[in-house]
Amino acid sequence: MLPIPARRRTRAALAASVAVGALVVGATSVHVRPFAAEAATEEGPPAARQLPESYQWTSTGELVGPKPDAAHDIVSVKDPTVVRHGDEWLVYMTTANTAGAWSLAYTSFGDWDGAAAAPQSFLDTNPNIGTRYAAAPHVFYFEPGDEWYLVYQTGLPSYSTTDDPTDPQSWSAPKNFQDTVPDIVQDNMGNGAWLDYWVICDDVNCYLFSADDNGHLYRAETTIGEFPNGFDDTQIVLQDDRFDLFEGPAVYRVGDTDTYLLIMEAIASDGSRYYRSFTSQGLTGEWQPLADTQDDPFAGPANVSFPDGAWTRDISHGELLRAGNDQTMTIDPCNLQMLYQGRDPNSDGMDYSQLPYRLGLATQSNPSC
Repeated sequence: MLPIPARRRTRAALAASVAVGALVVGATSVHVRPFAAEAATEEGPPAARQLPESYQWTSTGELVGPKPDAAHDIVSVKDPTVVRHGDEWLVYMTTANTAGAWSLAYTSFGDWDGAAAAPQSFLDTNPNIGTRYAAAPHVFYFEPGDEWYLVYQTGLPSYSTTDDPTDPQSWSAPKNFQDTVPDIVQDNMGNGAWLDYWVICDDVNCYLFSADDNGHLYRAETTIGEFPNGFDDTQIVLQDDRFDLFEGPAVYRVGDTDTYLLIMEAIASDGSRYYRSFTSQGLTGEWQPLADTQDDPFAGPANVSFPDGAWTRDISHGELLRAGNDQTMTIDPCNLQMLYQGRDPNSDGMDYSQLPYRLGLATQSNPSC
């Protein structure tokens, strides 16, 4: 049996402890504009014009925190995945309890101002999932099969399905996209772990992206017709220093174009987390740097401001809000928002499983369209 992967450690925990800051929690009303595809013009495809070379963001305070009950002594919520379905935001997320056990939870709300008060449900009460190790969810509607998928890690890339994503008790027992760790991952992950699985499809194929906490981005593929089966040809499609290409990959189609945006988490020199970004033409294209440094990141301490007071130095594992909820993972480049995990900087030095992660929402403040 594949051992359960150890969850992530900060660069500080891997190297040395870092200075800490103060926690100030704020709250900000947020709004989401509808997506509208823009036609290409003689100036080039919309994505080329609409994705800026540099980003600025403003963030809310904590929007979603842990809600323990008598059976769930959870200390954090993290790794959110989010879709708009009907008139609600649906959020699935990882939880950790005081014993360091990882599982999944669900919440939903009509608007972000109601996120903090929304009830939470725990997926370990679903007998199909149970108390197994489960983490890092990714939810989407697979339109060709008229079915919802919840992708998550169980030690391998797993998925559950349902017809009703608003009912956490309806998810099926997990199956695996791949039943063993591919040789190329085994040969390259070193002391890392194979984790953080992301599915995205174009008109012909579906792709499974993943990380290894050791500087590699992997991609496997199958056809739309074979999905969820047939994932093979796992290969390294991007690599860098371990801390500069760590984990949390997410890939999106940029509007109605053939341009794709990759965001992936890195660990800064002070131990904080930030996101780098890359673009490619097509899902099998070469990834080119966009905003990819600690000083000029896609999103991180260097370019995220907190009008109501900074509550985190980490802009860590999260998702961009999508323009739809299907397998194409399409985003509106004129309306970028990210639901992310952050934590009190005073928690530096704690065991990773006990870090008090909460969720916040960042909104791009310098759109180029």
